[in-house]
Formats: sequence, C-alpha cells, structure tokens
Amino acid sequence: MNVGLNDQQLSELLATWPVDHAALSVDVDHVNHHYGTGEMRKQVLFDNVLKILPGEIVIMTGPSGSGKTTLLTLIGTLRSVQEGSLKVLGQELLGITPTSTTELRKRIGFIFQAHNLFESLTAFQNIRMATELLGIPDDQANARIEATLRRLGLGARIHYRPKALSGGQKQRVAVARGLIHEPGLILADEPTAALDAESGREVVTIFQELAREKQCTIVIVTHDNRILDVADRIVSMVDGRIVTNVLVRRNALLSQFLTQIELFKVLSTTVLSKIADRFDLRKFAVGSEIIQQGGVGREFFVIGAGSVAIEIDGRQVNTLEQGSFFGEMALIRDQPRNATVRALTPVSCFVLEKDDFQTVVQSSSSFEEELRKAIFNRQ
Repeated sequence: MNVGLNDQQLSELLATWPVDHAALSVDVDHVNHHYGTGEMRKQVLFDNVLKILPGEIVIMTGPSGSGKTTLLTLIGTLRSVQEGSLKVLGQELLGITPTSTTELRKRIGFIFQAHNLFESLTAFQNIRMATELLGIPDDQANARIEATLRRLGLGARIHYRPKALSGGQKQRVAVARGLIHEPGLILADEPTAALDAESGREVVTIFQELAREKQCTIVIVTHDNRILDVADRIVSMVDGRIVTNVLVRRNALLSQFLTQIELFKVLSTTVLSKIADRFDLRKFAVGSEIIQQGGVGREFFVIGAGSVAIEIDGRQVNTLEQGSFFGEMALIRDQPRNATVRALTPVSCFVLEKDDFQTVVQSSSSFEEELRKAIFNRQ
C-alpha cells in the first residue's frame, strides 16, 4: 500500500528516531546550571533534555539571556557540567578529566560571533595554526585550507591579514577555521550574523553538505530567520528552559505520510503538525505481540512499515499493512483490547499515547467521524 512516501523518504523518516541512545551525538539529560555562589547564586538552566542524532542540523532560538549560549558552551566543554548528564560524541561530560576534554575538543568545530583571529597572521595562517594544533599534516591541510577559503569567497584574500578584511570576511575565516578538520560536531553561535545573504547562504550550504555527507552534527544558536529552512530541528529556549523542540524534517515527512491515510486527511495542517510532533516510533520483531487481547488500551498505532496479524481468541481474522492503524477502539470505548496484534514481518509503528489521541479526537469532529466509520467497517 503506497501512502505517499517513496522507499528512500520512508527510510529517512524511520531513521530520525534513534533506537540506540549510544548513537546520539549529543544527549542532554536533565541538565541544570548556575552562576555564582551563596547569595549571588543564579540558576540559568533548568532541567533541560535534548537528544540530537548524527547528521542533524539543530537551530536554537530564543530571546537574549534565555540560556542558549550557556547550553552551547556546556556541550562544547567550555563550561563544566554541574548537574545532570551530558554526553557528547559518546563521552560523558559530568566529571570529565582535563585529558579527555582536550581529546574531545579535537572532534568539535567551534564558530563564534567574535572571530578571535590573530591580527599578525594571514587568513591562511590563522587556519593553519588550527590544523597544526589538531595534528593535520601540511600536505593535507594546505590544499584543504585554500579550497575552503575559496569556497567561502575568500580566494583573493587568502594571504590577507585581518586588518585588511571586512567584518564579514573575518567571520568567514572563522567559519573556515571551525570546519577545516571536518569535525563530528560543529557548534556555531550566530555564525551568519555578520554576513550578507549570499555569504550566509554559502555557509549554511556547507553545513548541509557536512551533515549529509559526513554525518556531522551541527548546533546553531541564531536570531537569523534567513537560515531556519536548513534545520532538521528547531529548539526554542525561554528563561533557561527548552520550551519547544520541533523536528522539522521528521514532522514534514510524517505529515506527508499521514495525509495519504484517509483518517488523517480531514485534519487541518495546524492540527496535523501538532499530532506529528507527538508520535513516537516503536519497532517489533517477527512474531512479537504488539498489543494483547484483554489488555489495557493506552496507545494508538499507525503502521509505517511491515504487516501485522489481527487475532481474536487465538484465531487470525485479518492482516494490516503499511498505512493501516489499530488500537483505537479500546481508547474510544475505554474498554480492554478486543484483539491481539502480532507482527508478521519486522514492523515499525508510529505510536500516539492515549491522552494525545483523545486530544486529536476532541479537536476535530471530522476526525472522530472518520474514526467511527473505520470502526464500523471493521465489524
């Protein structure tokens, strides 16, 4: 059953949910942070949770003083983790040793609004200093530095010192320095603020290529609305708390998937976007019970891939495939499950918790009507 995504898009959608948290590039788990001590102590981060996959581009937004840069510098090991767990590229940062910190920083690219170039060195030499510290041999580094500077529109100014460069050109040198060693994680604080539209677009295009081709994770703190379109995830912070965490690409693909299913066609774009953000993904091996007859109904399932058998009293009565849904009757009637659902193949299901499902039902009379039609047709 074709429900609107090709195999590549469906694979991409399913891959946006990490099965193994050890594969996360960044795992922020209930992190708090404060400045000062005693009466001067001020808490600036409150119980933040954020999980970022390899290859994701994450844009963090929020008003000044909301905690964005503090969180970014914690991820980058530029501040010490005080409370909670924070893993970066598999390394726990709470209690990390100085030696481990030094090694981890070699795998991170830093791009900050203050370019911090050495005035006595040319653009090339500023970047060459970074590659020397990282241990990249000259024969590899030199060609890479020149190619990167040319890509950023600085081919004619490779050997200029900072005083001969404009503010935007200095920022592009700083960007090149952060990218040159092709790190596993790039942390960028307002990387396009000093750039015109064309230069800013070139920078984020390079970010996209690194994310796609090298599985580099990129976290950008910005107020620049011009680059929001590159984000896989947009995180908003207010008063030290992550208040929204929207997986843009995932939601777009999942919404496209859902709109090809008759039940979800009746939902408005706004409602569909909200519901997409609340789905989780579950994977089931062949033969495993997804729900059990007589069990308590707590979840609603949509099949993303694979097929399942519907069994009543141990007898198979139906099969469902990609794009079909199940589990709704127990939620609507508040009764035990009336059937067992078993995986016939490896199955991936998009799952909605009971409260979220009921919120959607209540938000759309058309959705409830379509749902009742589906229930009637199955009886």
